[in-house]
Amino acid sequence: MTLPSETLYLFYVNSKSGVKNSGMTIRFDDIGNRLRAFRLASGLSADEIAARLEISRTALYRFEKGEVAKIETLEKLSELLDVSVPTLLGVGVEYISSAVAFFERLRQIEESAEHIVVLAGPVSYLLASDTFGETLEDVLVESIPEGAADHDRAQEIVRELLPILRQRKETWRARKPGLLNLISGAEIDRFLRNGMVGRLDLPEDVLAERRRRALGEAEHLITLMEEEPIGVQIGIVPGALPHSSFQIFRQADRKVLTLSPFRLGEQPNVYGGIAMITSAPEALDLHERTVEDMWRRAYKGQAAAKYLRGLIKNLPA
Repeated sequence: MTLPSETLYLFYVNSKSGVKNSGMTIRFDDIGNRLRAFRLASGLSADEIAARLEISRTALYRFEKGEVAKIETLEKLSELLDVSVPTLLGVGVEYISSAVAFFERLRQIEESAEHIVVLAGPVSYLLASDTFGETLEDVLVESIPEGAADHDRAQEIVRELLPILRQRKETWRARKPGLLNLISGAEIDRFLRNGMVGRLDLPEDVLAERRRRALGEAEHLITLMEEEPIGVQIGIVPGALPHSSFQIFRQADRKVLTLSPFRLGEQPNVYGGIAMITSAPEALDLHERTVEDMWRRAYKGQAAAKYLRGLIKNLPA
């Protein structure tokens, strides 16, 4: 007897992952999205993966579009992409050790998000100016440690990451989901003082230019705070906030929480750490309560603009 594909997935989850709820919902489009994200992060082309699996490239693309793959194929993909089958299936928490895979997953989730909450350093990429994007590649390359054994691969990661980030920005601008951005006052002050840099041992003329770039981002934020465009809320919370970033996405049928060590602006990091994605109610509830608390304490609108102008005024001459 041949079991339906969804039954096979549920059987696999129950038997291999310890999940007892046989009524759980499997979202096949999400499985395809995860496959694509981890494929991009692997550094392998679609042709290379298809050849190793002894399937056609067309079949691989169909899997990434949400067509059901056999369990045996999924297991082979899991081994090849160095990711667990439960993560591909979306069982429990999705763990991601690649910045490329993580930001690709963000891009996918944002495609259907109705509202986004962001706590991600002094600058949220979605709200950043175009100049920020133009400087970002230099900043990320600078942050690669000199003499690192994987220096060449780290540069490849930057090149792979930038198109994904640009697609995210284009999608957000086209769809315009609501966005609430929380910023640490301490982090944006440090960003203004250090500049938009990947490391601090740069020539003084470069540091001076990057401080001007950081100042430009602050002025861009001030404009957003004062104009208060529809759907955009920005709050500056005095003092320090958690160093790791998180985002909450509200979609039509669920909420998604992402937690990440990957950073793009001040003290950038796209090379090490483990990001997590989950829809677990307890995790979402705790983070939503944290957002509510920070939002109550935050400067908003004209008050936030005034606070940021004060930080700029107190910068060294």
